[in-house]
This record gives sequence, structure tokens and C-alpha cells, in this order.
Amino acid sequence: MSTHLYTIGQHVEFIAGRFDGNVPRGLYTVVRQLPGPANDREYRVKHQKDGHERIVLESQLRVGPPALFG
Repeated sequence: MSTHLYTIGQHVEFIAGRFDGNVPRGLYTVVRQLPGPANDREYRVKHQKDGHERIVLESQLRVGPPALFG
């Protein structure tokens, strides 16, 4: 079983795919690590501006900038 690449509280960027046209771009914060499929972990992430949470695959994320405060 593989481990998660991102940790809870880490800032990440969502990489939109072909069918993700309405998903807001920008920074997200990892809220929870989920098991997901064996070849691609899942995460619950929260958009930093609109506050909506969504579930995304690890392959849809990349490391975001570090937090400025805290």
C-alpha cells in the first residue's frame, strides 16, 4: 500500500482536467487523506477562497506555495 504524498493542512494547487471546467482554480488546503484506489490516493480538499470542499485524486494536485502565516 502506498502512502500519501500530501499531508493534512498542506497547501496544494488543483490541476484541472478535461472534465473539470467548473471547478475553481487556485489554492486548496488538504483537509483529510482518503484511501482511494491503489494506484492514486484521494484527498478531501478545501478551496481557500470559496470554502467549498471536494474530493480529488493525488494525480490532480501539485505542491502549492507555503503558508505565509502559520
